[in-house]
Amino acid sequence: MNIYRVLSVLVFVVVSSCASKKDILYMQDVTNVGPGNVNYQTPTIQPNDILKINVETLIPEAAAPYNKGVLQGMQPQNIQLLQLDGYLVSLDNTIKFPVLGEISTAGLTALQLEEDIKKRLVEGGHLLNPKVNVRLINAKVTILGEVNKPGTYNFTEQNITLLQALGYAGDLTINGQRNDVLVTREVDGMRKVTHLDLTSAAFMNSDYYFVRPNDVIVVNPNNPRVKNAGFIGNVGTVLTIASLALSVTILLTR
Repeated sequence: MNIYRVLSVLVFVVVSSCASKKDILYMQDVTNVGPGNVNYQTPTIQPNDILKINVETLIPEAAAPYNKGVLQGMQPQNIQLLQLDGYLVSLDNTIKFPVLGEISTAGLTALQLEEDIKKRLVEGGHLLNPKVNVRLINAKVTILGEVNKPGTYNFTEQNITLLQALGYAGDLTINGQRNDVLVTREVDGMRKVTHLDLTSAAFMNSDYYFVRPNDVIVVNPNNPRVKNAGFIGNVGTVLTIASLALSVTILLTR
């Protein structure tokens, strides 16, 4: 009788320590979602963004006073030097631009800031028909929790998907909770936390399909992982303890 009790406990602990198929597979209903439009996003410029701004004209010397680095005859060759040479957006959403002075970036996308600077240069009589290029050069996403390589990752593309970002972190571990991934996003001074279910393809039609700069993605451990951590380390430990208990029970019942 005692042997059956031990075996029952062993089976219960092992089963409760396992994640089911529906907890592990991504986008299980993807065939039901069907094709859809990809809505690329253009995020607004945020405080602590670093911008690379180039001004070009038919006469390069005329644009030189409006470009950082050019005055020193230097063109940065790597991302660290580019960032040091870029424009840091202040906490009050402004940058200090050569000659033009302080420019507000509040509520503007990179394209809108390009148009604003171009307008200032033309209407102020500074340059004729200038070309302005604005690019964010410190875009990053932080990925924490049950992933293989947690950390902060830089990206240079204007748009990367949530799944691409998780790919940078080496994918979720087998213990990651795929049906409740947390995404923290700060936009224009407001913070929002969203819960995403990656076992369903529905998230691909949400605003969180694409990662935005400074997003924080948190993958919490799933229930089997939490139970193991709080009760017994792992299934191997369970089997060892159960084997010892079974051996003791056999000896005592002889």
